[in-house]
Amino acid sequence: MATLHVLVVDDEPGIRSGINRILSNYSVGYPFMEEDFDFTLIDAGTGEEAIEILNNQKVDVVLLDNKLPGMDGIEVLEYINKEQMDVAVMMITSFASLDLAIKATRNGAYNFMPKPFTPQELRASIENVAKHLFLKRMTRKMQEEGKQIRFQFLSVLSHELKSPLNAVEGYLKMIQEKQFGDKVEDYDKMIERSLARLKGMRNLIMDLLDLTKIESGKKQRKIREIDLAEIAKLAIDTMEPYSIQRAVKVKMTTKGDTTLLADPDEMEIVFNNLVSNAVKYNRDGGKVDVVITDEKSSLLIKVSDTGIGMSKEDLETIFQDFVRIKSSKTRDITGSGLGLSIMKKMVDQYNGTIEVESEPDKGTTFTISLPRN
Repeated sequence: MATLHVLVVDDEPGIRSGINRILSNYSVGYPFMEEDFDFTLIDAGTGEEAIEILNNQKVDVVLLDNKLPGMDGIEVLEYINKEQMDVAVMMITSFASLDLAIKATRNGAYNFMPKPFTPQELRASIENVAKHLFLKRMTRKMQEEGKQIRFQFLSVLSHELKSPLNAVEGYLKMIQEKQFGDKVEDYDKMIERSLARLKGMRNLIMDLLDLTKIESGKKQRKIREIDLAEIAKLAIDTMEPYSIQRAVKVKMTTKGDTTLLADPDEMEIVFNNLVSNAVKYNRDGGKVDVVITDEKSSLLIKVSDTGIGMSKEDLETIFQDFVRIKSSKTRDITGSGLGLSIMKKMVDQYNGTIEVESEPDKGTTFTISLPRN
């Protein structure tokens, strides 16, 4: 059995001893892990003491209270980020400090847990942290060690797909057995949830395939002269059923020659991400403007929406792998967190640039410049 070293940073001895009791005989296991994890607990009552431990001992997970005497939790988190330590941080906070906890997650904390918490809540949170840490380290090994780790990554993927498959299977059995009535409309919610789960699985698989092709350098590129206006229109048509459902008006404008030497599949990925995000993260009755401008030596693509927007903190992370903006407004929006990351890699292949301007509750504008040479 492997052991995760957990550093508990809290100035309340009762909290530290309580966490010790809850986790002392607890272990975590997943089908894709070769062995289960158990936990070794380390205590710190101040931020300064925590940093000393981090510098001198092996630590995998930090349960970090923000309100500490002297150096507070956010400062400890900033130190961990600055030193690029390979640890997963979970903030522990009172309900009154939830805004601060959310800010901490944007600054690198994996998650937060409000006080008071039950033993079940702590164990569930530790399970998620352990899985996150395992996946993060395995992805790094994947880049270094090759095929064996890639096989293990497929095991993880199968595990992540198993949960939605089980849900869909459960809904279908309920419908088959007519557990809630004989009318089709009695099962509308189950059908809707099943379709959402299937869509999420499909998106995850497609995004992972795209990412794997890019990272491996084995994607065969078919560079030829294409019309970006046609690619953009195809992306708009693909999103039309959803945009109609939400009464979002999508308008495209072209200025000058919109042809470019490029791989049509790559440009389709770029526009699919731009347009789908602009529609998905919009408000009902909103609008999306897609503008492609000929600037002689380059083509300028600008996609603007009137949606929920993003904060400055969110803008700093949106192009990272597996990053999704988490808020009450995005809770019901499905996605793998890979779309923008893949799009950025595509644009980089063309020596292009991406700029993002956004304001919460007002909208977002993505501007991409693709050189013609």
